[in-house]
Amino acid sequence: MTGDRLYFRQLLVGRDIAVDDPLARQMVNLVYLIGDRASGEAVAVDPAYAPDEVIDILEADGMRLIGVLATHYHSDHVGGDLFGRDILGIAELLEQVEVPIHVHRDEVPWIERSTGVGRDSLVPHESDDVLQVGEIKIRLLHTPGHTPGSQCFLVANRLVAGDTLFLQGCGRTDLPGSDPDAMYDSLVNRLAILPDDTVVYPGHLYSPDGSASLAETKRKNPVLAPRSAEEWLALFGG
Repeated sequence: MTGDRLYFRQLLVGRDIAVDDPLARQMVNLVYLIGDRASGEAVAVDPAYAPDEVIDILEADGMRLIGVLATHYHSDHVGGDLFGRDILGIAELLEQVEVPIHVHRDEVPWIERSTGVGRDSLVPHESDDVLQVGEIKIRLLHTPGHTPGSQCFLVANRLVAGDTLFLQGCGRTDLPGSDPDAMYDSLVNRLAILPDDTVVYPGHLYSPDGSASLAETKRKNPVLAPRSAEEWLALFGG
Protein backbone atom coordinates (compact mmCIF):
# COMPACT_ATOMS: atom_id res chain seq x y z
CA MET A 1 0.00 0.00 0.00
CA THR A 2 2.72 2.49 0.97
CA GLY A 3 4.67 1.75 -2.20
CA ASP A 4 1.67 2.62 -4.38
CA ARG A 5 0.86 5.81 -2.49
CA LEU A 6 4.32 7.09 -1.60
CA TYR A 7 5.36 10.24 -3.40
CA PHE A 8 9.13 10.73 -3.04
CA ARG A 9 11.37 13.10 -4.98
CA GLN A 10 15.01 14.05 -4.55
CA LEU A 11 15.99 17.48 -5.90
CA LEU A 12 19.58 18.65 -6.31
CA VAL A 13 20.05 22.39 -5.83
CA GLY A 14 21.95 23.99 -8.67
CA ARG A 15 20.56 21.40 -11.07
CA ASP A 16 16.86 20.76 -10.38
CA ILE A 17 16.16 24.03 -8.56
CA ALA A 18 18.16 27.25 -8.14
CA VAL A 19 19.97 26.44 -11.38
CA ASP A 20 21.42 29.92 -11.77
CA ASP A 21 22.78 30.08 -8.22
CA PRO A 22 26.56 29.45 -8.12
CA LEU A 23 26.51 28.88 -4.36
CA ALA A 24 23.81 26.24 -4.78
CA ARG A 25 25.95 24.46 -7.38
CA GLN A 26 28.90 24.58 -4.99
CA MET A 27 27.00 23.32 -1.92
CA VAL A 28 25.15 20.46 -3.73
CA ASN A 29 22.37 20.26 -1.16
CA LEU A 30 19.58 17.76 -1.67
CA VAL A 31 15.95 18.68 -1.04
CA TYR A 32 13.32 15.98 -0.58
CA LEU A 33 9.58 15.90 -1.23
CA ILE A 34 7.57 13.23 0.57
CA GLY A 35 3.85 12.71 0.34
CA ASP A 36 0.77 10.62 -0.29
CA ARG A 37 -0.25 10.48 -3.95
CA ALA A 38 -3.82 9.55 -3.05
CA SER A 39 -4.43 12.47 -0.69
CA GLY A 40 -2.21 14.90 -2.60
CA GLU A 41 -0.51 16.03 0.61
CA ALA A 42 3.25 16.43 0.86
CA VAL A 43 6.05 17.81 3.02
CA ALA A 44 9.37 19.26 1.93
CA VAL A 45 12.65 18.41 3.65
CA ASP A 46 15.17 21.28 3.90
CA PRO A 47 13.70 23.50 1.15
CA ALA A 48 16.55 26.02 0.93
CA TYR A 49 17.76 28.17 -2.01
CA ALA A 50 14.51 28.22 -4.01
CA PRO A 51 11.46 27.53 -1.85
CA ASP A 52 9.16 29.04 -4.48
CA GLU A 53 10.40 26.49 -7.01
CA VAL A 54 9.78 23.68 -4.53
CA ILE A 55 6.18 24.80 -4.17
CA ASP A 56 5.84 25.02 -7.97
CA ILE A 57 7.20 21.49 -8.44
CA LEU A 58 4.73 20.12 -5.93
CA GLU A 59 1.85 21.90 -7.64
CA ALA A 60 2.96 20.61 -11.04
CA ASP A 61 2.92 17.09 -9.58
CA GLY A 62 -0.58 17.59 -8.24
CA MET A 63 0.61 17.79 -4.65
CA ARG A 64 -0.09 20.32 -1.90
CA LEU A 65 2.51 21.38 0.66
CA ILE A 66 1.27 20.84 4.21
CA GLY A 67 4.53 21.13 6.14
CA VAL A 68 8.30 21.27 6.22
CA LEU A 69 10.72 18.87 7.88
CA ALA A 70 14.02 20.43 8.92
CA THR A 71 17.01 18.18 9.47
CA HIS A 72 18.97 20.93 11.28
CA TYR A 73 19.53 24.65 11.58
CA HIS A 74 22.35 25.28 9.09
CA SER A 75 21.51 27.93 6.53
CA ASP A 76 22.16 25.72 3.50
CA HIS A 77 19.26 23.57 4.71
CA VAL A 78 16.72 26.04 6.13
CA GLY A 79 17.96 29.43 4.93
CA GLY A 80 19.87 32.28 6.50
CA ASP A 81 23.33 33.75 6.24
CA LEU A 82 26.17 31.65 4.83
CA PHE A 83 29.58 33.23 4.25
CA GLY A 84 27.89 36.63 4.00
CA ARG A 85 25.38 35.35 1.45
CA ASP A 86 21.68 35.23 2.34
CA ILE A 87 20.12 31.89 1.38
CA LEU A 88 16.36 31.73 0.90
CA GLY A 89 14.62 29.12 3.01
CA ILE A 90 11.78 28.53 5.41
CA ALA A 91 11.24 32.22 6.21
CA GLU A 92 10.54 32.98 2.54
CA LEU A 93 8.50 29.81 2.14
CA LEU A 94 6.23 30.90 5.00
CA GLU A 95 5.57 34.16 3.16
CA GLN A 96 3.92 32.11 0.40
CA VAL A 97 2.20 29.35 2.36
CA GLU A 98 1.50 29.01 6.06
CA VAL A 99 2.59 25.53 7.09
CA PRO A 100 4.19 24.06 10.22
CA ILE A 101 7.97 23.61 10.34
CA HIS A 102 8.72 20.31 12.08
CA VAL A 103 11.99 20.36 14.05
CA HIS A 104 13.56 18.47 16.90
CA ARG A 105 12.97 20.32 20.16
CA ASP A 106 16.73 20.75 20.75
CA GLU A 107 17.04 22.62 17.46
CA VAL A 108 14.31 25.18 18.10
CA PRO A 109 16.48 28.04 19.46
CA TRP A 110 19.14 27.45 16.80
CA ILE A 111 16.60 27.65 13.98
CA GLU A 112 15.02 30.75 15.48
CA ARG A 113 18.40 32.50 15.52
CA SER A 114 19.56 31.35 12.09
CA THR A 115 16.33 31.96 10.15
CA GLY A 116 14.37 34.55 12.13
CA VAL A 117 11.33 32.26 12.01
CA GLY A 118 9.32 32.58 15.22
CA ARG A 119 8.56 29.78 17.62
CA ASP A 120 4.87 29.89 16.70
CA SER A 121 5.77 28.46 13.27
CA LEU A 122 8.00 25.69 14.67
CA VAL A 123 6.60 22.37 15.85
CA PRO A 124 9.06 20.72 18.29
CA HIS A 125 9.36 16.94 18.24
CA GLU A 126 10.91 14.15 20.26
CA SER A 127 12.80 11.24 18.74
CA ASP A 128 10.57 8.52 17.33
CA ASP A 129 7.64 10.85 16.84
CA VAL A 130 5.65 9.89 13.76
CA LEU A 131 4.34 12.49 11.33
CA GLN A 132 1.50 11.30 9.15
CA VAL A 133 1.07 12.77 5.66
CA GLY A 134 -2.14 11.34 4.30
CA GLU A 135 -1.61 7.63 4.96
CA ILE A 136 2.19 7.89 4.73
CA LYS A 137 3.98 7.67 8.07
CA ILE A 138 7.33 9.42 8.57
CA ARG A 139 9.35 8.47 11.64
CA LEU A 140 11.52 11.23 13.08
CA LEU A 141 14.87 10.04 14.46
CA HIS A 142 16.91 12.34 16.70
CA THR A 143 20.53 12.00 15.59
CA PRO A 144 22.59 14.65 17.41
CA GLY A 145 26.24 15.20 16.66
CA HIS A 146 26.40 17.54 13.69
CA THR A 147 24.04 19.83 15.63
CA PRO A 148 22.15 19.31 18.92
CA GLY A 149 18.80 18.69 17.26
CA SER A 150 19.80 17.04 14.02
CA GLN A 151 17.16 14.58 12.89
CA CYS A 152 16.70 12.01 10.14
CA PHE A 153 13.45 10.83 8.59
CA LEU A 154 12.45 7.24 7.95
CA VAL A 155 9.65 6.60 5.50
CA ALA A 156 9.02 3.01 4.37
CA ASN A 157 12.57 1.73 3.76
CA ARG A 158 14.05 5.15 2.93
CA LEU A 159 16.21 7.13 5.32
CA VAL A 160 16.54 10.84 4.64
CA ALA A 161 19.74 11.34 6.59
CA GLY A 162 20.46 15.07 6.35
CA ASP A 163 24.03 15.86 7.38
CA THR A 164 24.21 13.05 9.92
CA LEU A 165 25.21 10.39 7.42
CA PHE A 166 26.47 10.80 3.88
CA LEU A 167 27.22 7.89 1.57
CA GLN A 168 30.91 8.67 2.02
CA GLY A 169 31.43 10.38 5.37
CA CYS A 170 29.30 12.25 7.88
CA GLY A 171 28.60 15.82 8.94
CA ARG A 172 31.27 17.91 10.60
CA THR A 173 31.61 17.82 14.38
CA ASP A 174 33.70 20.97 14.85
CA LEU A 175 30.93 23.54 14.36
CA PRO A 176 28.81 25.40 16.94
CA GLY A 177 26.56 22.86 18.64
CA SER A 178 28.49 19.86 17.33
CA ASP A 179 29.35 16.91 19.56
CA PRO A 180 31.69 14.14 18.31
CA ASP A 181 30.60 11.69 21.03
CA ALA A 182 26.96 12.22 20.15
CA MET A 183 27.73 11.76 16.46
CA TYR A 184 29.32 8.38 17.10
CA ASP A 185 26.30 7.31 19.12
CA SER A 186 23.90 8.50 16.40
CA LEU A 187 25.78 6.72 13.64
CA VAL A 188 26.37 3.42 15.41
CA ASN A 189 23.46 3.05 17.81
CA ARG A 190 20.68 4.83 15.92
CA LEU A 191 21.33 4.50 12.19
CA ALA A 192 23.62 1.51 11.64
CA ILE A 193 21.13 -0.74 13.44
CA LEU A 194 18.40 -0.08 10.86
CA PRO A 195 17.68 -2.91 8.37
CA ASP A 196 20.40 -3.35 5.75
CA ASP A 197 17.93 -2.85 2.92
CA THR A 198 17.17 0.67 4.15
CA VAL A 199 18.07 3.12 1.38
CA VAL A 200 20.13 6.09 2.57
CA TYR A 201 19.37 9.48 1.02
CA PRO A 202 21.95 12.07 2.21
CA GLY A 203 21.67 15.83 2.66
CA HIS A 204 24.41 16.59 0.11
CA LEU A 205 25.53 14.94 -3.12
CA TYR A 206 29.11 14.33 -1.98
CA SER A 207 29.30 11.00 -3.84
CA PRO A 208 28.62 9.82 -7.40
CA ASP A 209 25.27 8.33 -6.44
CA GLY A 210 22.37 10.04 -4.73
CA SER A 211 21.42 7.03 -2.64
CA ALA A 212 22.66 3.61 -1.55
CA SER A 213 21.51 0.77 0.65
CA LEU A 214 22.56 0.91 4.26
CA ALA A 215 24.41 -2.38 3.75
CA GLU A 216 26.50 -0.83 0.97
CA THR A 217 27.01 2.34 2.99
CA LYS A 218 28.30 0.33 5.95
CA ARG A 219 30.72 -1.50 3.67
CA LYS A 220 32.10 1.61 1.98
CA ASN A 221 31.72 4.52 4.39
CA PRO A 222 34.82 4.91 6.62
CA VAL A 223 32.87 6.62 9.41
CA LEU A 224 31.02 3.34 10.04
CA ALA A 225 34.18 1.22 10.11
CA PRO A 226 35.59 1.90 13.64
CA ARG A 227 34.70 -0.72 16.24
CA SER A 228 34.75 1.53 19.31
CA ALA A 229 33.99 5.09 20.32
CA GLU A 230 37.66 5.63 21.15
CA GLU A 231 38.75 4.53 17.68
CA TRP A 232 36.07 6.66 16.03
CA LEU A 233 36.96 9.76 18.03
CA ALA A 234 40.64 9.33 17.24
CA LEU A 235 39.85 9.28 13.52
CA PHE A 236 36.86 11.57 13.13
CA GLY A 237 36.36 13.47 16.37
CA GLY A 238 38.04 16.69 15.25
